[in-house]
Amino acid sequence: VGCIVPFNFPLLVPLLTSAMAVACGNSVIMKPSEKVPSAALKLAELWQEAGLPDGVWNVVNGDKEAVDAIIQHSDIAAISFVGSSEVGSYIYDEASKLKKRVACFNAGKNHMVVMPDADLEYVADNFISGAFGDASQRCMAVSVLVPVEEKTGDELVEIIADKARAMAPGHYADPASSFGPVISQQSKESIEAAIEAGIEQGGELKTDGRGVKVEGYEGGFFLGATLMDHVQTDSPYYQEEIFGPARAVVRAKSLHETIKMINDHKYGNGASIFTRDGGVAREFYENVEAGGIGINVPVPACSASHNFGGLKNSRYGESFLYGPDSARFFTKEKTVSSRWNTS
Repeated sequence: VGCIVPFNFPLLVPLLTSAMAVACGNSVIMKPSEKVPSAALKLAELWQEAGLPDGVWNVVNGDKEAVDAIIQHSDIAAISFVGSSEVGSYIYDEASKLKKRVACFNAGKNHMVVMPDADLEYVADNFISGAFGDASQRCMAVSVLVPVEEKTGDELVEIIADKARAMAPGHYADPASSFGPVISQQSKESIEAAIEAGIEQGGELKTDGRGVKVEGYEGGFFLGATLMDHVQTDSPYYQEEIFGPARAVVRAKSLHETIKMINDHKYGNGASIFTRDGGVAREFYENVEAGGIGINVPVPACSASHNFGGLKNSRYGESFLYGPDSARFFTKEKTVSSRWNTS
C-alpha cells in the first residue's frame, strides 16, 4: 500500500495511515511531504528497532514524481492520502482509473456554532485553542465561528479578540510562545493575501496578525492570530481553507440558518455546537453534514474505536483515516460457504 502524507503532523499522520496497514499484513510505501522529509526516516528506524522485518515499512522521499510512481506501480493495491483537496482529487481520480483502492482525506472548513445560552468565556477559551493551536495548520482546526443572534456575536467577538491579541507567536522552544510559524514563506504570503482579500470583500478585521516580528527570528514565517468579523458566505475567505491563523466570524440569526450554512459548504470535516440545550444539540447533530460532530468541544476528533473522516469534498473514498473501517480498507474479505455431508 502507498501512504502519502502532509507536513503538519510528520509522525502522527504517517502512523495513523500506516499502522493499521502493517497490522493487516501489508508492506507500506510511505511518501512524506517534501517539506518534512526526516521525520518519516526516523520513524522507519524505530520500526526497525521494534523488530519489524526489513521491507515492510519503507520511505520514499520526493514530490509529484514520487506520487505518480506510487499511483502507477502495479504492486501497490491501495493508496491512503492526507492533504489538500486539489491533490486528493488528482490522486483519487488517477488511482481509481487503475482499479486501486483509494482513500483521500482532504481540506476542511470547520464551523463552531455558539447558541445564546452558551457560557461565552468557556466558548472563547475553546475557540482560541481549537482555532489557533499549531498556527491553525490542521484540517480539524476551527475555521469559522458562527454566533447565533447579534448580542451573542457582539459579546463573544470582543472576548475572543482580547484573548487573540494576547497570543504571541514564537519559536517552538520558547515557553512564552502561543504557537509557532507557518510552514513556508509561500504559505505565509498566501495567508496574508487571503486576509487582504477578506477585507476587500467586506470583512471587519478585529485582530491583524500580519507584520509580526519575533526577536532573534526576524526571517521566520510568523503570523499572529487574525480574526475577521462579518464575513459573508460568498467570500473566498469563508469558502476556501486557509491553512494558517486567519479565522472567520459569520453571524447567524437561528440554529436552522447555521445548519443550512454548514450543509451548503463544500467541505464537511467537522462541526461543533456550544449550548446548554440538549434538544438543540440533537437537532444539530442529526442534521449537520460533517464527519465529526462536537457538542461543547471545539475539535471533534473521536477515539480510535470510532471511524474518523470527513464528508463531501473533505473525503474521497469509502474508508476512514482510523477506526474499524480502516482495517477493512487494508485487507481483503472472503466469504466461505461450506457444507459437510454426514455420511
